[in-house]
Amino acid sequence: MTLLIADSLEADVLDWLRERHAVREAPELANDQRALRRALYNVRAMIVPASVTLDAQTLHHAPVLRAVGRISAGAESIDLEACARARIEVVRSPAASATAEAEFAVGAMLSMLRRVPVSGSDGLPVGRELGAATIGLIGMPPAARSVAQMLAGFGSRVIGYDPALHASDGLWSRWRVAPVGLRELIESADAVCVLLSYFSRFRGLLGERFLPTCKPNQVLVCLSYSGLFDETCLADALRSGRIAAAWLDSLEPGALEPGRPLHGIPTLQVTPRVASITRESRQRTAWAVARRIDDILNLDASVAREFRATAPSGTADLGAGPWLP
Repeated sequence: MTLLIADSLEADVLDWLRERHAVREAPELANDQRALRRALYNVRAMIVPASVTLDAQTLHHAPVLRAVGRISAGAESIDLEACARARIEVVRSPAASATAEAEFAVGAMLSMLRRVPVSGSDGLPVGRELGAATIGLIGMPPAARSVAQMLAGFGSRVIGYDPALHASDGLWSRWRVAPVGLRELIESADAVCVLLSYFSRFRGLLGERFLPTCKPNQVLVCLSYSGLFDETCLADALRSGRIAAAWLDSLEPGALEPGRPLHGIPTLQVTPRVASITRESRQRTAWAVARRIDDILNLDASVAREFRATAPSGTADLGAGPWLP
């Protein structure tokens, strides 16, 4: 078997892949980790949903695997370092879902600024306008460019921070985002949009060093994995009203259970990874992932065809020069 598909795909994308490769559709494996591992021995590529965990132990059962495709959501459940060691490419397409994520983020900020009132100059509770706000972007993936473009139409001031981008990088000026330090962003933004790709080294990044000093009445929308936040610090900022409202689209399992810091906070809104999932973005992403996996499989096949094993019939005299069959 060449390609294992444990996720749902559009019919035309699935038909296209079937024409080119030996495909096994097995969505039931997404809910059975043990059965998935047993199925991986001869699989060269697979497309799996976010519910599937791919760690080093699972990859041990996939000796010929060369590509893992993810149509939606992030890569938090994939051990990227283990994949890199095994020379397995993780195929995603953040650019394909950038517009959907940007629309969601802007809509969330609009909603929170209007429906979570602050005190006006006369003491009455009022909403706020996006066009009069300073918006801070944490992380500069493709969605950040779309967010910045949309905010330009409102007249918002946009500032940004990304640990992987130097302040002199030309991307900042091209995307019309002013680079600042993370502390300055947190202290000066009326609304913060977190788009930073999650890696284990960033766990708890947004915690006691930054959240207690955020601008009063700040609103926050996070499309990244919630592991970027220190739960206790975020809960304290929300309960105190320092952060007026937060909207998280990717929350750790169990984070809202009784006894956890975020349990029962009325100004916290959570959605189950819906920012990147629209009909249009899913089609774009499915095609992008399918085409890249097709390229990887075709390249792998061409290398195999070019390899020619030799079986010499006699002992080669290396001193006399190269042996030719």
